[in-house]
Amino acid sequence: MPINFLGVFVGLSLAIVLIVFKLNPVSAMFLGTVVGSLLGGASLHEMLWQIIIPGVESVTGIIIRIIAGGVLAGVLIESGAAESIARSIVTKLGDKNALLALALSSMILLAVGIFLPVSVVILAPIALSVAHKAGISKLSAILALSGGGKAGNLISPNPNTISAAEAFDLPLGDLMIQGFIPALAALFATVILANLLKNKGFRVKDKDLETQSQLPIPRKESRKLPAHIKANVDVSRAVEKELPPFSKAITAPLVAIILLLLKPVGDFFDIGFLSQLSLDSFIVLPIGAVTGMLVMGKGNRCLEFINKGITRMAPVVLMLVGAGALTGLIRNSVMPELIITSMNYLGIPMIFLAPISGAVMGAATGSAATGVIIAGPSFANILLAEGIPALSAAIMIHAGAALFDIVPHGNYFLASKDSMKVGMLDRLKVIPYEALIGLFMVTVTIFL
Repeated sequence: MPINFLGVFVGLSLAIVLIVFKLNPVSAMFLGTVVGSLLGGASLHEMLWQIIIPGVESVTGIIIRIIAGGVLAGVLIESGAAESIARSIVTKLGDKNALLALALSSMILLAVGIFLPVSVVILAPIALSVAHKAGISKLSAILALSGGGKAGNLISPNPNTISAAEAFDLPLGDLMIQGFIPALAALFATVILANLLKNKGFRVKDKDLETQSQLPIPRKESRKLPAHIKANVDVSRAVEKELPPFSKAITAPLVAIILLLLKPVGDFFDIGFLSQLSLDSFIVLPIGAVTGMLVMGKGNRCLEFINKGITRMAPVVLMLVGAGALTGLIRNSVMPELIITSMNYLGIPMIFLAPISGAVMGAATGSAATGVIIAGPSFANILLAEGIPALSAAIMIHAGAALFDIVPHGNYFLASKDSMKVGMLDRLKVIPYEALIGLFMVTVTIFL
């Protein structure tokens, strides 16, 4: 019962259009799946039992790991650890390295498991303050946050990486290590490009700082500021005292990442007992979270952090369910075979199928995680059959999905626009530069 091309094309197009027009992405993807299945030749029974249910079942493993990731994210966000990490980096690097500090902060927050839309909300007040003080444009500041986030995504135990690893039956730690070189390349490209643009575009104004908390400013400098900004500086000092120190804030993600990397390190150095370890992220991420809570002295708020973290994952889990249904439509359609035939006819090497499929699905849904979830299971068997190593295919799909996750209908675009206080047209001007960084990152993964 292969769904014909018309069905899958209409189904995907309908889902994209509905998402662009602000329908809940879950509903949009389910409607697209239903319409595409029926139009493509499936009966009601086939649509439900051969497309939607198997498609949703295929993302079950990803969902339970993402719920576990919610425990870690809850601890990092609610305890102030994520903000503490970011502020420490920016303070240490100083104004001369402002863009590097912003990009590195974004990279590290993503690398420790914070979602890109959440990270930009955390970092925006810091970025606006730093950009204002250093005299750099908002365009370059947004670019630094976006590029750093793309880099961190590749080496993070977040839904993107979990989805890519699950699709190719890989240990999460192996995929995180594979993303390290492309991540550094993306960070390098981000800093270079952001510095080239630091004097171009729109600037941070005093009014942008009125409702933003700021980095600590020396008392001598604060006397020169307008009264409304002085008040915010004083508030910032009070908030700063409540944040855990960097040495404690970094504990939770550090423990989780070390545990995830034990097996890959054991395999690389042929250390027998480490190679035999099989610590899944479902176990590791909560262990890191609990360890971090205890070190920060927040053990008494354990249930609060866990509840809030898992609650934050609810929209992501629902989106994954919708993506699973859409995956079922694609996997049961003629689309994968048609793409292969077209690539062979045009003489395009099959290795490009991985980043292209990730990029198309990421752009369509406005989400790198959703793009990986749809592209990974849909094209994994094809890529493996073509002789492309699982690790290479997974990292290319992962990087490809992050190439165009900055589209206007995506959550990150809207979150960055609002938190960085820019208009729609100004935010659109950043997209070509974000895409250049993504393209550079994808190119590096192809040559790995």
